[in-house]
Amino acid sequence: MSDSEDEIKSKNLKIVLIGDGSSGKTSISTRYSQDQFERQYNQTLGIDFFMKRITLPGPTQVTLSVHDIGGQTLGGAMLDKYLFGADAVLLVYDITNYSSFENLDDWYQTAMKYCANKKVYFALVANKCDLEHLRAVKHEKHVKYSKEKDLQSFSVSAKSGESVNTMFQQIAAQILGITLSRIQVEDQHRVVKAEIVKPREVRPPKPVQKKSSICSIQ
Repeated sequence: MSDSEDEIKSKNLKIVLIGDGSSGKTSISTRYSQDQFERQYNQTLGIDFFMKRITLPGPTQVTLSVHDIGGQTLGGAMLDKYLFGADAVLLVYDITNYSSFENLDDWYQTAMKYCANKKVYFALVANKCDLEHLRAVKHEKHVKYSKEKDLQSFSVSAKSGESVNTMFQQIAAQILGITLSRIQVEDQHRVVKAEIVKPREVRPPKPVQKKSSICSIQ
């Protein structure tokens, strides 16, 4: 077996998630790497690191290191170091929070400055798609921005798990130039369905019969 064949069978990719705080970057990372969802929001200070190994056609073993960047790092002295060596940068926003979408351009411009002269995969990620009834960012705006900046486009839900695995699988495959079949993509598509619980039937209490206090005199 040649050295080139060995190299193809093992790859490492660094994927960095950036965007405002509470947009769901940590939730996406933990859903993908640990298949968990934390309902309570805990702010990421600096950076969190997750890792997962997957197998792509070839077969190709890919180790994905997922870096979750805290929302307060924009404009900070460490952001360029966090982005160093990134193969992919995901711009994450919350579809129920319009300001998280508006602020993405600042994140994008900063990332582009630090990733200049490097071949980096950029994607626009709409999170919390399970809250469609609370959507504040129209889908048309998402599509327009992704086309203007030439970004790949994804919509996911960290809470339900919808499209999270599929997104990372497709990103890894596209970076490595690997074609996925429809079946392979569908196998990664995961949605957590809520259990339907029938309400318990509540019967009205029976009326209490009071005894008469009237005595009959004979």
